[in-house]
Amino acid sequence: MDHTILTIGRQFGSGGRIIGMKLAKALNISFYDKELITLAARESGLCPEVFEQADERASAGFSHTFSLGMPYLGGVCMPSADILSNEGLFKIQSDVIRKLAETESCVIVGRCADYILRDHPACISFFIHDKLPNRVRRIAERLQRPVEQSKELILKTDKSRAAYYDYYTNKTWGMSSSYNFSIDASLLGIDETVCFMKNFIERKLKPGK
Repeated sequence: MDHTILTIGRQFGSGGRIIGMKLAKALNISFYDKELITLAARESGLCPEVFEQADERASAGFSHTFSLGMPYLGGVCMPSADILSNEGLFKIQSDVIRKLAETESCVIVGRCADYILRDHPACISFFIHDKLPNRVRRIAERLQRPVEQSKELILKTDKSRAAYYDYYTNKTWGMSSSYNFSIDASLLGIDETVCFMKNFIERKLKPGK
């Protein structure tokens, strides 16, 4: 398979993460979601909790700060005097994403990867969405929560992801024009959506096409 990067934005509960995992497995390439937190922590010397706190979340006014150079000692982050803003954390994670894109074929979920790699010739961006009742049912089953709580969590998470994406990209989260493809997972279901995406990618990469 030729070198290619697939980015997946997704509504919460749409199945975007599992679609990304299955697509990566079908194409025999790497998959990155929460794994990006570990890589960013390793590259920066910060403990993973620092990135987890800011992960695809919009803090008030985007001015929330974190201590820089916090070694992970016995499960505790030890703060230093240096300070790193959300923008600084975003830059570190962006650098990790660019490095991955230059070294291997992979699927990257969320974290504005489509925007970060917008000028990368091998990048194809997708956005996965689904009907709200389907998402509520999926989250209620996965998290073992009541339906109303699941719906509230979905709306809250989507709002946070949208604020995060819109702030850093100056584009609109979920709008079809922000991505190469916007796919309604309810039309084909999870597995058939994976097959559809895989077939398209393989045709695109086929020599002479």
